[in-house]
Amino acid sequence: MFGGLTGSKNRGTDLGERMLNAVASQSIRHLFTQSESVEVDIRCFPSSKLLQGSIDNFKMTGRNLVIRRQFEAAEIAFETDAVSIDPGAVMGGKLRLKQPTQAIAQVTLTEDGINRAFKAELVEKRLQNVDMEPLTNLSGGEPVTFRDVQIELQPENRVKILAKTDLPNCQDLPIALSATIAVEKRRRVTFADAKFEPDSVPEAQRGLSEIVTEAFVEILNGMVDFDRFDLDGVLLRVNRLETQGKNLIFSGYAQIERFPGT
Repeated sequence: MFGGLTGSKNRGTDLGERMLNAVASQSIRHLFTQSESVEVDIRCFPSSKLLQGSIDNFKMTGRNLVIRRQFEAAEIAFETDAVSIDPGAVMGGKLRLKQPTQAIAQVTLTEDGINRAFKAELVEKRLQNVDMEPLTNLSGGEPVTFRDVQIELQPENRVKILAKTDLPNCQDLPIALSATIAVEKRRRVTFADAKFEPDSVPEAQRGLSEIVTEAFVEILNGMVDFDRFDLDGVLLRVNRLETQGKNLIFSGYAQIERFPGT
């Protein structure tokens, strides 16, 4: 069965790699609710190594991806060194790892995609009916809900964030802050050195807005956790992040336990 995949000429090698690429592309597409493109490049030389399930190199690049139906990524790329797979599974149209592997990973988010993520149900739930004491002290004991969140990416990993909330006798209270985005424990994004931006708030509301903004920062710092992306069998860990124009780029690694469907 593997004869055509493990021939001694380039033709056999190309066929084996093409088959692996097709199987891997199909498996990886199942990580995402939607994808514009998923490109896979697998290298194995000599092709006879396929009989032992040995791969020299594995690269994947996906563009305009949607995760869990609501979270967008402009691009996700990862690359591994040698990988051990089950050759029998490949013949059955599946890519099955013999053991977990790590890959260098990079994730690119756009400013527009981040702002649409704040309208996702999973995110909105964490912004609704917040009962932190600094807020309920201002709301007569009632939970407070935040909405209309807008993030503007700025140079040197800075961001500006605007939002609104409603308090008794103060509807549409604006919230405005700037902060430096950073990585904590390789999996969480935090908003450090947060500063209230009074120029974005009417003078009469600044005192109230500043108190609410401080509480809002605390909420944000508990929200962005890569574990919540829940890619089936793939765990993302971030070493660094960087703002580049209207893009936010995360660099780190992916711990790949398995591929979807295996």
